[in-house]
Amino acid sequence: MTIPEITVERLAELLAAGGVALFDVRQPYEFDEAHVPGATLIPLGEVPDRVADFPTDREVLVICKSGGRSAQAVEFLRERDITAVNVEGGTMAWVSAGHPVETGGVS
Repeated sequence: MTIPEITVERLAELLAAGGVALFDVRQPYEFDEAHVPGATLIPLGEVPDRVADFPTDREVLVICKSGGRSAQAVEFLRERDITAVNVEGGTMAWVSAGHPVETGGVS
């Protein structure tokens, strides 16, 4: 299966336009250190049990640290008819491109 991807530049455009469902599949400590504003944390290991948390009425964007874990999540979600897209390069690419991040958020 070919995993559909978008760049962090495209992610920034989509976030600015609003209505984007962005999920971060890293571990809570990674999310706490830095994450894309507006991202919802669902660690990769929890994705199978939380499929119902992903919307089916719009495209789901998935990010991790560098793109590997999010690609796994995208493949899993697409097999369940959820239109998911991987963010190429992940949070590392987002930070390298100079986009803003938030810290904290994990209770």
